[in-house]
Amino acid sequence: MRNSALWMILHKMRTPFLVIIISYTISITGLLLIEGMDANGNAYQMTIFDAFYFVTYTATTIGFGETPFEFTYAQRLWVSAMIYLSVISWFYAVGTLVSLLQDKLFLSQIAQNKFKRQVNNIKESFVIILGYNYTTSEIIKIINDSDIRVVVVESDQQRVDSLMLENFTPNVPALKANSYDAHTLELAGIKSKYCKSVVTLYKTDELNLRVALASKMLNPNITVAAKSTTPNHTENLKDLGVEIVENPFKIIASHINHALNAPNLLKIERWIYQIGLLSDSLPTLPHGKYIVSGFGRMGKEINKVFEKNNIDCQFIEIDSNKDDKKIDKNINIIYGDSDDKDILTKANVQDSVAIIAGTNDDTVNISILKTAKKLNPNIITIARENNIEDFSIFENAKIDHIFMPSKILINKTTNALIKPSADKFIKHLTKKDEAWGQSLVKRLINTIDENPKLHVLHLTKDTAPAILEEIEENNDSMKLEILKRSLSNRKISNNIVPLMIYNSKDKKELLLPSWDEFLREDDKILFACDSYAIDEIEYIAENYYELHYVLTGEEKSKFKLKDKGI
Repeated sequence: MRNSALWMILHKMRTPFLVIIISYTISITGLLLIEGMDANGNAYQMTIFDAFYFVTYTATTIGFGETPFEFTYAQRLWVSAMIYLSVISWFYAVGTLVSLLQDKLFLSQIAQNKFKRQVNNIKESFVIILGYNYTTSEIIKIINDSDIRVVVVESDQQRVDSLMLENFTPNVPALKANSYDAHTLELAGIKSKYCKSVVTLYKTDELNLRVALASKMLNPNITVAAKSTTPNHTENLKDLGVEIVENPFKIIASHINHALNAPNLLKIERWIYQIGLLSDSLPTLPHGKYIVSGFGRMGKEINKVFEKNNIDCQFIEIDSNKDDKKIDKNINIIYGDSDDKDILTKANVQDSVAIIAGTNDDTVNISILKTAKKLNPNIITIARENNIEDFSIFENAKIDHIFMPSKILINKTTNALIKPSADKFIKHLTKKDEAWGQSLVKRLINTIDENPKLHVLHLTKDTAPAILEEIEENNDSMKLEILKRSLSNRKISNNIVPLMIYNSKDKKELLLPSWDEFLREDDKILFACDSYAIDEIEYIAENYYELHYVLTGEEKSKFKLKDKGI
């Protein structure tokens, strides 16, 4: 009750209300006691209704005149005093109300109540996103397009206002509050049956851990997507049962590893994230000596990749106060400014094949690479871009490879939330080799095109009733290959490549399954295909007539459905 806007109104206006009531009581009592005179000169006493009526319109300065009869001088003297008393009491009340309407706490309670009503009115799946910035703004746009609603909690009022100006469709309810507060998470609907997940991508790992803990305590069944940039916090998040842990620096290191050893795997991953085509040139990196500017979180992840691949690497770290005891003595580190010519010369930039600028300052990163390029025109330049708004600057700087942690977070989060099958496929993908990736890229391009679409078919009674009924009637004898047949001619195959089948009940996970694989209830099948094939897959799964045709070749008009109520 103490947190409600109503309680604040009652609390703040309690004294003004009492003042008005007392002034009205005194005024009415006086009018009742003072003897008046009617039109015939006879004495009369005002009724309580007449007194209340007169005080009401007089105190509010409306003024309808003396009623019900012309007042005596005694009554007029009393009314003169009454007017000052009642008007002053009203001024006091109105002043207090105006002050209340300017009170930040009261306004926050009004906004909170409005936010709560908006969340309660959502009767479809929604995601709670904590914090609003460029990254989460892009995530909101992608999630909104997937028919999933979004609720945002942000501690900065200016950012909340910026969100409102975006005018997202459908509307995105937003609340200014601390996201790690349990009460705030409850207001955001974390306990609602429609709430599917919580996304926390703050820069501070400790805050992400705190939010994840609060979320799991309030709703153990909810999916949490959290950012983590250190192994310790990653382990803590997984101990809490956090399903989606995103380390952008680890992903960047993985991309570097693929560029060194399996560029086709990186090409496939970029295609899934919709930031590249299968026909793009291979994102390769040469083996040889590397220079890495910065031995922070990103530098440490890159070092693991280089150690694994036996690549000679020279790190340059500007912070000489770092604790050397925690750094492996086998790691080559020079302390100094990475864009200093003497430091780069000391790091042997002339004989290096590539340099990675991985600091958290975009201007410094560009300066480092420009200086290195002057000393070694043939060196490959790789940059970490921290602010995605600076992308045009990086492009104009003609840097060979750009890694964007923000873009990685956008892709990883949206994929995990709205395309969990694709996210699962990527996890298996990273364990494969270059030959496997090259073969898949070739198959996808030859079968479909350079930019296939991803489609997931979940075999449930709602999404695939025809297939499940046929499986039940024919003792589980239906194969995957029925989903590739064309409805115009069953002897022709549509442009489809099955990427994965997984079933949480059977604990089945198959990459690039054979067309002879038998289908089971609750199978989730990830396809790469074109738009035409997507429509036909859904028709076959849902429509008994279409399924019968691809199974038997009989025309749909000749098929008499028995015992199906059709």
